[in-house]
Amino acid sequence: MALLSPSSTRFLCKNPNPTRGDRAIASSLRRAPSSVVSPRSKPFSLAISSRSPTRRCSASLAESPIVAAGSRFQLEDVIEAQQFDRDILNEIFEVAHQMEEIEKSSTGSAILKGYLMATLFYEPSTRTRLSFESAMKRLGGEVLTTENAREFSSAAKGETLEDTIRTVEGYADIIVLRHFESGAARRAASTASIPVINAGDGPGQHPTQALLDVYTIKREIGRLDGITLGLVGDLANGRTVRSLAYLIAKYQNIKIYFVSPEVVKMKDDIKDYLTAMGVEWEESSDLLEVASKCDVVYQTRIQKERFGERVDLYEAARGKYIVDKVVLEVLPKHAVIMHPLPRLDEITVDVDGDPRAAYFRQAKNGLYIRMALLKLLLLGW
Repeated sequence: MALLSPSSTRFLCKNPNPTRGDRAIASSLRRAPSSVVSPRSKPFSLAISSRSPTRRCSASLAESPIVAAGSRFQLEDVIEAQQFDRDILNEIFEVAHQMEEIEKSSTGSAILKGYLMATLFYEPSTRTRLSFESAMKRLGGEVLTTENAREFSSAAKGETLEDTIRTVEGYADIIVLRHFESGAARRAASTASIPVINAGDGPGQHPTQALLDVYTIKREIGRLDGITLGLVGDLANGRTVRSLAYLIAKYQNIKIYFVSPEVVKMKDDIKDYLTAMGVEWEESSDLLEVASKCDVVYQTRIQKERFGERVDLYEAARGKYIVDKVVLEVLPKHAVIMHPLPRLDEITVDVDGDPRAAYFRQAKNGLYIRMALLKLLLLGW
């Protein structure tokens, strides 16, 4: 029997309607002893692996002509925005558009039938967790989930993240992790022998949010080069704006305005990265002036949970910059307002009815991006 690595076996063509025997064979391939399957033992790396051709699933083609398992996806895990280049982004967005067609069709898809996704969320989530679970189910897969794992899992007993990952990978084919510590997703990916997706790691990064944000900008504005963005709110603690800054820097002629209270200004590592990438950026305290120049105003909430006992600093920052009807008056007609949600009072509800309010369309796009990532990580292109 030919030696197979887990990173190869999880990209094997999979029958969309497997029998119990089919699933047992697939499971044995994924979890065979080291004499048959060499351990992946992958230290996390940003390196992109070369594509290797695999056969296409004729059953998948017949069942859903839009999506078929093809050549291997370049990434083993999704950990941070720096992993992506423009070519991969364009290809992911093409698959996301295909996923939109699947979601809108009456027949749906079963290309991930027989696969299990585990969602480990150590911090609260609504959109990210539910969109991942919806994405998996809409593609025929199943979900193992734990909400508030910080309190209602063995982490409360002192179990390490690494031990949790080693345990859960025995039950699932892919792990989606949200954690309160920056760098936790990288640790999990270094431990796991199955794909890991970072669904937010403390104040670190949120790469799938950045992917859906850039996808939304493309859909709403019609281009990604030559965009002017205003990033507003909690820029020090907001992992969404950090990941977005990393990702949008892949494009040409980008201008970014940072608008935030002094206590939550964008950190120097992002500014240094943008400068190195040739991205023009500027800090401003005038939201109205910035909004009048922008294609995208990306508002974020001030994150109370990141302030600890310094409630005074939180109260000083909260409510300083609010997107309301006055901002709409100066915002260009073609521009959009985005927000990763949830919002508190940083966008007034009377803005919701304006066609430039894109944040709920943005949230829906998260479903398509996450469907695309699950398909690509488990089946390939």
